[in-house]
Amino acid sequence: MVWSPLAGGFLSGKFDRNTSPEESRRSSFDFPPVNKEKAFDIIDIVRPIAEAKSASVAQVALAWLLHQPVVTSVIIGAKKPEQLGDNLKAVDVQLTPEELDQLNEISKLVPEYPGWMLERQGADRK
Repeated sequence: MVWSPLAGGFLSGKFDRNTSPEESRRSSFDFPPVNKEKAFDIIDIVRPIAEAKSASVAQVALAWLLHQPVVTSVIIGAKKPEQLGDNLKAVDVQLTPEELDQLNEISKLVPEYPGWMLERQGADRK
C-alpha cells in the first residue's frame, strides 16, 4: 500500500504553510497525524506542476499515485460532488518523467529501523 503524505485534507490543495481553512476537520481534530512540514514541501512541488497543467493539486497528487507501478487502485475521499468530479479528472493528467522524479524524490519516506540497519549491514552483499 502506498500512502500519500498529502492525505487527510492536504490532498485538496486548500492547505499551505500560511492557511488552514476554518471549516476543515484538521482545524479542530488533527488526525491522522501528518508531518506537516514534509506535506508542505510536497505541496510546494505539486502546486507549480498543477498550475502548469491547468489541473488541481488533488489531480496531480492522484495522478502521481496512478503512475506508481505498485498501485493497483486509488481510494479518493471526496465529500462533495464537485470534489469527486475534480478527483476523477486525475486520470487525464499526464506527468513527465522529470515531474515524476521530482514528486518521487520529495515524497520519499525516511527509512525507519530496522530497514536502514539492514541496508547498512548488507551493503557489502550487493
